[in-house]
Amino acid sequence: MHAALDILAIVAVVGFVAGGARRIGLSEPLVLVVVGVGLSYVPHFPDIQLTPDLVLIGLLPPLLYAAAIRTSLVDFRTNRRPIALLSVGLVAFSTVAIGFVSWWVVPGVSLAAAFALGAVVAPPDAVAATTVARRVGMPRRIVSILEGESLVNDATALVALNTAIAALSASVSPWHVGWDFVREAGGGLIVGYVAALVLALIRKRITDPVLDTTLSFAAPYVAFLPAQQLHSSGVLAVVVTGLMLGHAAPVLQTASSRIAENINWRTVQFLLENVVFLLIGLQIRRLLDGVRSEHLPWTHIVPPCALVLVATVIVRIVYVFGATATIRVLRGNQWPWAVAAIVSWAGMRGVVTLAAVFVLPADTPERDLLALAAFTVVAGTLLIQGLTLPWLVRRLGLPGPDAAEDALQTAALVTAAAREGLQVLDLAVTPEDSPEVIAQLRERATRRTNQIWEQLGRSQTEIEPPAAAYRRLRMQMLAAERASILQARSTGVYDDVILRTALAAIDTEESMLDRVEDAASRIDDELTTAARRAGDCEHLQAAPRVVTARTPAGCEECLRDGTTWVHLRLCLTCGHVGCCDSSPQRHATGHYRETAHPVMRSIEPGEAWRWCFVDQLLG
Repeated sequence: MHAALDILAIVAVVGFVAGGARRIGLSEPLVLVVVGVGLSYVPHFPDIQLTPDLVLIGLLPPLLYAAAIRTSLVDFRTNRRPIALLSVGLVAFSTVAIGFVSWWVVPGVSLAAAFALGAVVAPPDAVAATTVARRVGMPRRIVSILEGESLVNDATALVALNTAIAALSASVSPWHVGWDFVREAGGGLIVGYVAALVLALIRKRITDPVLDTTLSFAAPYVAFLPAQQLHSSGVLAVVVTGLMLGHAAPVLQTASSRIAENINWRTVQFLLENVVFLLIGLQIRRLLDGVRSEHLPWTHIVPPCALVLVATVIVRIVYVFGATATIRVLRGNQWPWAVAAIVSWAGMRGVVTLAAVFVLPADTPERDLLALAAFTVVAGTLLIQGLTLPWLVRRLGLPGPDAAEDALQTAALVTAAAREGLQVLDLAVTPEDSPEVIAQLRERATRRTNQIWEQLGRSQTEIEPPAAAYRRLRMQMLAAERASILQARSTGVYDDVILRTALAAIDTEESMLDRVEDAASRIDDELTTAARRAGDCEHLQAAPRVVTARTPAGCEECLRDGTTWVHLRLCLTCGHVGCCDSSPQRHATGHYRETAHPVMRSIEPGEAWRWCFVDQLLG
């Protein structure tokens, strides 16, 4: 009962603090660590000790797997060089550099133990880095690089840590170090690849979302435990398995299984990530008590811990800027200096750092002081870098994800997908198929495409876009249908299974309704798209950006006939103004069919995108 109450207290604090931090825009990891430090001094609050097995086996595999399945394998491959430079080169450089600093500033510590501390504090934390990165709106490439680095660097750091621990009791040759790295890294890659293949074969034969989610929960340990048994990197095996299964999920899993897995792993990730940071804060009192037991004066405690923290921050800056300058000289083009500054400052440490320090043998000289130094690095980087990183991103003016570009890409992608679906429909239709069914399928595909385009900009008329009207009215209908079923439930006439099935059908349709924002809340930036999106389309390349509109007041045919429109499109050949495909008459498309003028553009306020009717390309 006592253990159950402890778990409930931890989960309650995590939910309240993380939810509050998210609501007011603060860094969740930082706030949870601070709260954990405070709670460590509260009498009778659960005293949970972080052990290597609890973190490295109990928490780390599912955390890494949850991050890996949501990481793009395509982006990982694209950024493999900077990821390798950071996750291998930087970790090795940090281990050595911080090791020498620790040997110099920590009294009574051996060189091997100092290198062990360097390996402990070398890897940045995946959770802390990406949480801050996404919250401050960093460019997506930087986020991808930080994610990739944080997924792989734990394996490098643990190899370096094991080597340093071995050196505490015996001499270690360079050949031994090289073999350890090859065995752990190579073995982890192979085990992860094999585990992913086996799990993929099983997953292909599972259609039940519950069973598929059960398999998903077992996946990190299916990769981790065999790798550890073979003295390879279990961390790297989990990352490889997660990347491969996440990439293949659209082919291996049913839609219901993917939705269930996504929701379940997001919940697990939220709880584990935030519990970990709270537990980090709860360790501070234990660490301070351990240092006090050695009767060391504060002058032998505070300066060494502070200097290790400073060295950890500076070493990353030196390495990133040095690597950037070197590659600029050798290859002539590389990251801008602003990107190097952001990457060098996004070095927050986390749970692996604090857990790995407890792997040090109990008889290691100054073990408690080394543990306190590791905690200082974790708390210090979260506090200093976590709080100042948003300011640095704004100060350097790095562009974050462009909402306008995202909206245009989404519209173009959905349009292309709908076109492929309609082409398959044309091939699949047989004479026996009902014309009414075919018309419904065509209308549904067209309606989804039109909904996406409707959301790009505000209408020049006061008319509500059809997609918004559809959602508003359908939501009212679904609410009435749900109320009717609930009323029927109270009569006791229908079986509970029947009632739950009917309610689930309503819930499913409600969740599928696209959220169409009102005109006042739409994107205000000018909606343009990069030139590379146009590809080799000769029509987009030849078309001007704008021409004089023949009827600036509105759609030429609608003004003539007294009909209404939703959005307006301008023909870039003759200046004809027509209404969009969401409008009842679709005069812009009709104008293209009559004249074969290839390119039109939107002339809605804040929009500047163009569309080629011939090649079906956005540009």
